[in-house]
Amino acid sequence: MGLAIRFSPYADDNFNLAVRCIATCVELLQCLIYTPKESVLAWVISAANSPGTSGLKLQVAPVPLRGASRPIPFYQRQATLTMSTDNACFLRPALAALCVTSLVTLAACGGSVCVGLDGCGGASVAPNIAISGTAATGTALASAAVSFSCAQGSGSTLSDGGGHYSITFNATLPCIVTVTSGGTALHSVAFAGGTFNTTPETELMLVYLASQLGTNETSLITGFPNNSQFQQVLANQADVLAAQSATVTNLQQRYALTLTAPAFLTTPFFVGQAGVDSDLGALAAAGAIDANGMPDPAAVSLLSAAGLAHPLTATSTPSSSTGGAGSTTGGMM
Repeated sequence: MGLAIRFSPYADDNFNLAVRCIATCVELLQCLIYTPKESVLAWVISAANSPGTSGLKLQVAPVPLRGASRPIPFYQRQATLTMSTDNACFLRPALAALCVTSLVTLAACGGSVCVGLDGCGGASVAPNIAISGTAATGTALASAAVSFSCAQGSGSTLSDGGGHYSITFNATLPCIVTVTSGGTALHSVAFAGGTFNTTPETELMLVYLASQLGTNETSLITGFPNNSQFQQVLANQADVLAAQSATVTNLQQRYALTLTAPAFLTTPFFVGQAGVDSDLGALAAAGAIDANGMPDPAAVSLLSAAGLAHPLTATSTPSSSTGGAGSTTGGMM
């Protein structure tokens, strides 16, 4: 009988931390479980994630040989960790605290750990998803903190000089995206992998969706992790895209302009080029976006009232990438 440990870091930056923690845990487990006459051999027996990611399962089992160094190969990595098992039971109690601290750190970084005899029965790893986009207000939100809070799992990254961000991590959709730069904090939503931008337009879209759900944007964001209805609606492509269309319609009528990129949520763009970015400039010139790059209070009130006039009267069924029927369709007040 062996002991299986599965660690699923959600970003490549966690790999070295995973190696250190697993080595520590293996030595600790040897001390706690196996007798001084046995040694421990650890190796990867499967990877939970897709190729190119660092999910792994580690199998630990006693072997008759004692006092030798044993390699721990890591799946999809051209590297091995060699761990000496000499005198493994003469470990200080501090090693246990170190292991616990490491696991807490990994959890804070978005990782997960499963420990069980001969396997991690029942434990599941969230699917691997890739999300990218651009954060801008008419100017790029460069070097901004970008966080992803999902129905299961979370992740974070930084935008580049053009406001572009990209992340691959383990999570269950949908995700709320938050971009913070100085005094500006904008939000968006991702109901699938792919391009999902974060702009004042996506902020107003969430205002509209929140009102449709009978709440406000702040409550939608804070309640999202534990509210199944919020999660189901934001996972529904039809509901989100209807809110996007309603946002465009209301802004165009209220501010007497034509937006050239109505699919502002999912259209890749670059700051300084026509399309989503030029629309942001037009909205700022019209007064819908303030000097800090946030939606003007009048625009917020407009979309809040519009959403309230078109409530989601039934819980949505999440749609596929090809679309699906939502609860209602958005529109003008």
